[in-house]
Amino acid sequence: MARAAGKTAVKPGDNVWVNVDVLMTHDVCGPGTIGVFKREFGQDAKVWDKNKIVIIPDHYIFTADSKSNRNVDILRDFVREQGLKYFYDVIDDPNGHWVFDAAKGPMKRQYGDSFAGVCHTALAAKGHTRPGEILLGTDSHTCMAGAFGEFATGIGNTDAGFVLGTGKLLLKVPETMRFRLEGKMQKGVMAKDIILHVIGDIGFDGATYRAMQFDGPGASSLNMDDRMTIANMAIEAGGKNGIFEPDQTTFDYVNERTKFNGTKTAYDPIFCDKDQRFFYDKTFDLTKLEPTVACHPNPGVRKLAKELGNIALDRAYIGSCTGGKSSDFFAFAQIVKGKKVKIDTFGVPATPEVIADLRAANVWQVLVDAGVQMSENPGCAACLGGPADTFGRMNKPMKCISATNRNFPGRMGHLESQVFLASPYTVAASALTGKITDPREYLS
Repeated sequence: MARAAGKTAVKPGDNVWVNVDVLMTHDVCGPGTIGVFKREFGQDAKVWDKNKIVIIPDHYIFTADSKSNRNVDILRDFVREQGLKYFYDVIDDPNGHWVFDAAKGPMKRQYGDSFAGVCHTALAAKGHTRPGEILLGTDSHTCMAGAFGEFATGIGNTDAGFVLGTGKLLLKVPETMRFRLEGKMQKGVMAKDIILHVIGDIGFDGATYRAMQFDGPGASSLNMDDRMTIANMAIEAGGKNGIFEPDQTTFDYVNERTKFNGTKTAYDPIFCDKDQRFFYDKTFDLTKLEPTVACHPNPGVRKLAKELGNIALDRAYIGSCTGGKSSDFFAFAQIVKGKKVKIDTFGVPATPEVIADLRAANVWQVLVDAGVQMSENPGCAACLGGPADTFGRMNKPMKCISATNRNFPGRMGHLESQVFLASPYTVAASALTGKITDPREYLS
């Protein structure tokens, strides 16, 4: 933040104007952001930098709701007007209109070659997440990019409209909470269990407007998918951002993605100061963690999966930025292979690349054979409810175990539904039994 503000140093509580490296918006907040920009800067105003704006429709896409479809058209019109470089449209025609074909349904592919899927996963996959940068997005889970050693956080439409016009934003430097990870995850435990354990430890507001820093040998041993899962849910503890120190694992991922996609390859990583001071500092031994569940009605209600076998379920769901990556589906398939799910189970890959990975490894067929309803249309889908025809949405009171990231009342649909957050392993095991189940029962 100091470098982005042109200062030698900053301290917690300082308010600084930072230069933004990447601004991301999507179909839910993009139209509002554009409206603010045009109102404040003029109908004919130009954005501050057409190469630093990334627009990814992903939230309310595969629905027949006309207003949702219209939102994507608003984004396309703005992109064409401004000449923006990075727009991952649902359709390939730059002058076309997006209309979801309800007759074709939500499971068969309805997108073009430019579509990228869920914004946070797509940002990384397309090479827009780089160490040492400032990334802002009109979505609370923008903090997922902190996995790459950058300051990434969600902002509102008004702030984003200001960034569109100026490339700057006034931010308060957060205090830092350190979560030192030691040891290795045991059988049946995943990165999702780590972050659910942490949130359960400090509460769903325990990190309000603070940076959550994850380090230690346990953190450096994690792959990028695992780091993204953890950083993504910093906001579930009220965090301003989550962050991992960049290392060779980070650089290898970023270098591959930027080169493959032709995005900006240069970046200047920043590493931890030796004399760091923390608002909070605690060590977590990963060897002691067990499969964990966040229970209704918020992500801080932590229980062990083995304690919840009396909770019968109506539905299981795997997908979203947090739980829709290739590694998430591979883990899920490890549990259900050769078996049949007992309850309605929905699978929504985060990006088209995930679908390709699953097909190439024959995991897609494993999941289908197990009875999982797999959608070929990557997106946020039922993670945040959406219109009534959204794939996997709970339109009546139900209990669902989900690999997603948020479980406040009404999050996945009906206000009286209940969502239990868990790892792909735990979701898969629970889908097989119809009740919350410790996945270690299915792992040999």
